[in-house]
Amino acid sequence: MATESVIFRASRLTRGNFWFPAEVEVSPTSVTLRKRRLIGKKEESIHIAHIASIKIDTHIFFSDVYIESSGGENPEVCHGHTKGEAVEMKELIEQYQTAYYKKT
Repeated sequence: MATESVIFRASRLTRGNFWFPAEVEVSPTSVTLRKRRLIGKKEESIHIAHIASIKIDTHIFFSDVYIESSGGENPEVCHGHTKGEAVEMKELIEQYQTAYYKKT
């Protein structure tokens, strides 16, 4: 299992990602979603222990990843990842959660 963070960058060919593609950084302790703008950026981080579920919605070319926190708010949505990236992201988060709960 990797101990460093992995960054998944959305395709520029999908909605909302043409100028500034969104990034999802998965690390052993958290998942961070970054959406850059012309001025500033929006960044949301969820601790690995507070991720309740991950849903992958696959379309013809790209997939959407929904990351829901245990806080019950609306899930974070990441548009424009390939199916392989979406599955890899989900598996990596599940591996980090398993490792986290084995330690505690």
